[in-house]
Amino acid sequence: MLPTAYGRVDDTLYLHGSTGALSLRTASTDEVSVSVTLLDGVVYARSVFHFSMNYRSAVVHGRPRVVTTDEERTIGLRAVVEHLAPGSWDYAREPNAKELAKTSVVALDLAEAAVKVRGGDPVDEPDDVVAGGVWAGVLPLRQSWGEPVAAADLDALDVPDHLRSRQVTTPGR
Repeated sequence: MLPTAYGRVDDTLYLHGSTGALSLRTASTDEVSVSVTLLDGVVYARSVFHFSMNYRSAVVHGRPRVVTTDEERTIGLRAVVEHLAPGSWDYAREPNAKELAKTSVVALDLAEAAVKVRGGDPVDEPDDVVAGGVWAGVLPLRQSWGEPVAAADLDALDVPDHLRSRQVTTPGR
C-alpha cells in the first residue's frame, strides 16, 4: 500500500507515477485494489468494546489499463493535479515531453467500487447508558490548511488566489 495521488473523471479513476515504478509497470497485468479512507472522528463509548471511528471510505477493484494517448494522459494528469491542488493546472506550467516520458498514467474503471460510511454516536449497551458515570460521544478530527510557505528560492510573489482559497477548515481532509 503506497500513498498515491489520484483524480476522477466521470466513472474513471486516474493514477500516475514514475514509469520506473513496478506497481505501474505491471498495472495492466494484475488486478488491483485502490483504497481511500478519511477519518472524521473517534467514537468514545461507555465500554471499550464499543469504541469506534467515524469515517468515509471507498475501495475500487479491477484491472487498470495503461493510458497511451496524449489526449487521455492529459485528461488524467489534469484530474490528478486538480484533485490534489485545485486551480493549479491552469496556473503552473504543464508537463513537457521529457517529463511526460517519465510519467505513467493508468485508468481504473469505477464499476467495481464499494463505499462505507460510519457516523454518529456510540452504540452502547442499554445497561451501560442507565448506569451512567462514563462520558460517551465523538471527538471530531478536523484538519485545516496552514499558511503557505514559499520556496526558499522564490522571488517575491503573492500567494495565488487558488491557493489562498484553500486556507479554510475542511473536515476529513
